[in-house]
Amino acid sequence: MTAHELHNMLVKKEISCADIAESVLSRINRVESKTNSYIRVEKEKMMEEAAAVDEYIGRGGRIGDFTGIPIAVKDNICTKDIITTCASRILKNYIPIYDATVIKKLKEQRYILTGKANMDEFAMGSSNENSYFGNVSNPWDTERVPGGSSGGPAASAAAGEAVCSIGSDTGGSIRQPASLCGVVGFKPTYGAVSRYGLIAFASSLDQIGPLTRDVEDCAGLLNVICGHDENDSTSINRKNPDFKSFLKDDVRNMRIGVPAELMVKEIDAEVKSTVNAALLKLEELGAKVEEISLPNLKYALSVYYIIAPSEASSNLSRFDGVRYGHRNKEAKTLREMYKKSRSEGFGDEVKRRIMIGTYCLSAGYYDAYYEKAQKVRTLIIDDFRKAFKKYDVLISPTSPTTAFKAGEKLDDPLTMYLSDICTIPVNLAGLPAVSIPVGLSPEGSLPIGLQVIGDILREDNVLKAAYNIERAVGFDKKPNIL
Repeated sequence: MTAHELHNMLVKKEISCADIAESVLSRINRVESKTNSYIRVEKEKMMEEAAAVDEYIGRGGRIGDFTGIPIAVKDNICTKDIITTCASRILKNYIPIYDATVIKKLKEQRYILTGKANMDEFAMGSSNENSYFGNVSNPWDTERVPGGSSGGPAASAAAGEAVCSIGSDTGGSIRQPASLCGVVGFKPTYGAVSRYGLIAFASSLDQIGPLTRDVEDCAGLLNVICGHDENDSTSINRKNPDFKSFLKDDVRNMRIGVPAELMVKEIDAEVKSTVNAALLKLEELGAKVEEISLPNLKYALSVYYIIAPSEASSNLSRFDGVRYGHRNKEAKTLREMYKKSRSEGFGDEVKRRIMIGTYCLSAGYYDAYYEKAQKVRTLIIDDFRKAFKKYDVLISPTSPTTAFKAGEKLDDPLTMYLSDICTIPVNLAGLPAVSIPVGLSPEGSLPIGLQVIGDILREDNVLKAAYNIERAVGFDKKPNIL
């Protein structure tokens, strides 16, 4: 059931928080061995928290939209006194002394933390095969990947191991796994949600957002987690709208652009046809759909894989074995300790990106790579700016393919990087975007996601379009694991 359905039952006293927690725990016990969605499950704490929330409600306490709702949290978001690892050996025993701002906001709602969800190490990956704690499997077909890096949050929401979840998105890490797992995944405008307490990968690209089973829950979670935070210098200072108020059943005269650069040859035919079918439904509802060109989007993948590794190289330099995290105990010199601690603590993909980023920032190459990438990033932003003068939203596939088999792309990083070809431009421009399920592949019965992109701080248009697509398509299929 969705969070809003459970909320209504709680208000009517048809169900207790303990009932909900027991149901989710029962599902975790039944399927977690197949999905590996979690690094850590808070089983005892869940029931204690549920009992406390039931007592609070019994005393006449206010029932918020997510009061008593079990939510999974990606393991790169700090939770006070609960181990937060980023799915890396280097942080396998790290216990934060503070909560991330999004966690504080959820606690104000009296949510129930199901556990810390598995992910690609330091959020670097598109398949959730880079975790120190093992691969996550797709609930629709456990031989396939769930997408990444928020594979654990997406799989847990799809498999009923959480009612919804919180992930992070640097180049598609919420939307791509949402597409592959058949759930809704929203990346808000950069700065709309505080990054305080999110362990950084690429600071100019990272953004926290929700993964849910429908658009209404997505809007509800945005109401909770969005807002200004003085602890985050990039946080936007504005009054939060009521995101649920944008869920209106009307897209007449909505202007929709379909970028040709996001319908390229790498997109599978079945994905294209399913997205086109959804666009036809929008036209039937009165929306105006046109193909457009954003010429500089063809450089987005190249730009991203210079900027993101460069920022990662800088951000991950703090993990040196000195203050916290894994430390080699056999090293005899400081340099040897750095080298051995980081060599042992980081996985292959993280090392690859650190080396690429360090190279791009090095003397003699900074101007040729990093500075040039930032200039092309500005051209991509300008393309979007021009498009949004004419169109309310842009629509594309979320992922070029459905879920691929585990191991299929692991030895070919360049092919793996193409998994984010449709989502990366959004992060480069700081735009809001959502992935919603719009159908299943004819042969494999695997989910296909459609991406709706909006202008900066125009979550209203994104949610309105997504809500109407959801209602028109009527996607109600469940994963095979259920």
